[in-house]
Amino acid sequence: MPTPVILDCDPGHDDAFAIWLAAGDPAIDLRAVTTVGGNGRLYHTTYNARVVISLAGIEGVPVAPGADSPMVRLLKPAEWIHGDNALGGPELPKPTVEADARSAIELIRDTLDAAGEPVTIVATGPLTNVAMFARTCPDRLPMIREVVWMGGSTGRGNVTPYAEFNAWTDPEAVAIVLGTGVPFTMVGLNVTHQVLATQEVIARIEAVGNRTAAFGVELLNFFNSTYETDQGMPDGPLHDPVAVALVARPGLVTTVRTRVDVELHGTETSGATCVDLLGKLNRPPNANVATGVDVPAFWQLVEDAVRTLA
Repeated sequence: MPTPVILDCDPGHDDAFAIWLAAGDPAIDLRAVTTVGGNGRLYHTTYNARVVISLAGIEGVPVAPGADSPMVRLLKPAEWIHGDNALGGPELPKPTVEADARSAIELIRDTLDAAGEPVTIVATGPLTNVAMFARTCPDRLPMIREVVWMGGSTGRGNVTPYAEFNAWTDPEAVAIVLGTGVPFTMVGLNVTHQVLATQEVIARIEAVGNRTAAFGVELLNFFNSTYETDQGMPDGPLHDPVAVALVARPGLVTTVRTRVDVELHGTETSGATCVDLLGKLNRPPNANVATGVDVPAFWQLVEDAVRTLA
């Protein structure tokens, strides 16, 4: 049976592919999409989610906006990677899918209540919505099968030397979610940097030949150009769909059980994820941490999902 999923995201070029993979893969039953301020302001990320869903012909998946800023910090959108509207490159068509009247927290609550079974939350942006849900609806936490988060790193960061963007944006939210005891999996830069949108990959997506693929190619070309300018990487790493792939095909991403903490106060390390792979801290494990990915299988999964869409 497909795994029921709520996708909490901040589209974002790689979030677009995460939505398409979640909607197009038969192993996932995408029940809802919630948005958060991160790669862009909440207005943009919500609009972009509606665009991505509308363009792909995805039906019956409500979209609800959530937190417009981190829990205690100011939002600094990743305009240097994703552009002013968080989905730079193509001209965005007007979405046909409207935003749900409920807030993200209300939609998560209602989706869990209606599911009849535990639901996985895949979060591909800052964890603000998930943390706020945990504080607002603690009685619903047993209804969450797992939180799978694209964020953090076992090594270096991408927005500061030690911090990955989603963790850096709202580390307090990361700490709250880790503290709930809900099963938690971290898919960090150490793995997502293995999944590069090479010219061969872009050609494969383009060959799918539908409008989702054509739009996706425009996204990838822009994404690669900003990554080359900002980080010297001509082939951008498509981070967010790896978290979705882990849920769709658990064996595709390898993980280890270990301890994860997040730095809240470091002058140079705020937002860094401390992953205790060697057990030096003698603290109980609290997370599964991704360590590897089958890259060819991942891209096949993405290609197959895009082919199912409009």
